[in-house]
Amino acid sequence: MIVPEGLPFIVPLAVAVAVAFFYNAQILTAILLLLLLFVLNFFRNPERIFSGDERALLSPADGRVIRVDDEASHELMEGSCRKVSIFMNVFNVHVNRAPCSGVISSIRYKKGAFLSADKDAASEQNEKNALLIRTGEGRKIVTVQVAGLIARRIVCWLKEGMEVRKGERFGMIRFGSRLDVFLPRDASVSVNIGDKVRAGETPIGYWP
Repeated sequence: MIVPEGLPFIVPLAVAVAVAFFYNAQILTAILLLLLLFVLNFFRNPERIFSGDERALLSPADGRVIRVDDEASHELMEGSCRKVSIFMNVFNVHVNRAPCSGVISSIRYKKGAFLSADKDAASEQNEKNALLIRTGEGRKIVTVQVAGLIARRIVCWLKEGMEVRKGERFGMIRFGSRLDVFLPRDASVSVNIGDKVRAGETPIGYWP
């Protein structure tokens, strides 16, 4: 499956490949075909199913854990919380998924810079979009889409008041970026820096 946001890139490239092939421009055809394959790979949208522990909080992104902080804070969370940061390179799946089920209580979009997403300063200075999910038990978790050096487009398909299921797709970021997840203090973290995770499949923590 391909996300619809990829079509404005895929269709023109596919047409360009066909035209180059028609005119027997072999080198240009090869270059355009490689570019088309890269774009198709970037906008892929695989199915993911999680059937593990109901208490599990799932990774919202494919990528690598670059930060685990036990003394973090966020404006949408009360008091101290835990933070897990995941870096997505251009070869990862960029569709983002909800770490838990609940209602989208708040969405906060902020314009900002476009520092490299693997730098800690990116969390504070870069363009970002924060989603506060409130569970049926009243617990809160915040997932923040952070734009990167190349990524200049944050996409969110949800609105305030909508319900979301654990593992459900909620947006994406083009091209290479970062996801920050803020967990309440009573939740445990089950990943370490350097771990590779998959959206909607890998637990990054657990409710108590």
